[in-house]
Amino acid sequence: MANPIHLSVIIPAYNEELRLPGTLQKSIDYLTSQTYKSEILVVNDGSTDGTERIFRQYASAPVAMKLLAHPGGSNHGKGASVKLGMLNARGDFRLFMDADNSTSLDQVDRFWPIFDQGYAVVIGSRALKESVIAVHQPKYKETAGRIGNWLIRTFAVPGIWDTQAGFKMFSARAAEDVFPRQTLDRWGFDIELLAIAQSRGFRICEIPITWINAPGSKVTLSTYLEVLGEIRRVRRNLKAGLYQ
Repeated sequence: MANPIHLSVIIPAYNEELRLPGTLQKSIDYLTSQTYKSEILVVNDGSTDGTERIFRQYASAPVAMKLLAHPGGSNHGKGASVKLGMLNARGDFRLFMDADNSTSLDQVDRFWPIFDQGYAVVIGSRALKESVIAVHQPKYKETAGRIGNWLIRTFAVPGIWDTQAGFKMFSARAAEDVFPRQTLDRWGFDIELLAIAQSRGFRICEIPITWINAPGSKVTLSTYLEVLGEIRRVRRNLKAGLYQ
């Protein structure tokens, strides 16, 4: 019997009561205009605001909606939340996106032809020539990001120009192989996911997206320093054959 769910959309959310309503509404509007069946999974990462209440307002939408949370309702990190969503998703294809809608769900239209070419992982990139950055980050973040991306390409994920954009899609087979091997719970998890996928032999394609720097970002300068440490962990894990 064919899987009735074609696309699962995972949205990790930590204190997102202000940004989540617009993202959910636009995502629901897009999905209801499609011919395939879909689902949205919001992972509440220990929010202390009205994130759960906001989700309940959309629970009866004409798209299958599911709210997930970590045991005890605690904060585990974005990486842990994406993992929880991916492993509870039912779709043939599984996308995670940011709660701030910095990359809108309609851009998934660009991904389908790439999967048709045999790729198992397709990721949105802000670093390609055709990418459109409608609203830029502060200069220090862009500079830190470029330095970080060079280090990531050199030591962990060769050939990928932007590992950190929060718009990545996996076939069900790739998701069910990659995510159980994920060990990082916080900001460096994107790097690890792509490193695992490469080490497992899955084909990855990076394509341009339109991206908007939404207000209220939780990424700070200390986040970039944290990611540097996690690059070392990923490289060590690769050398030790941990992902095999």
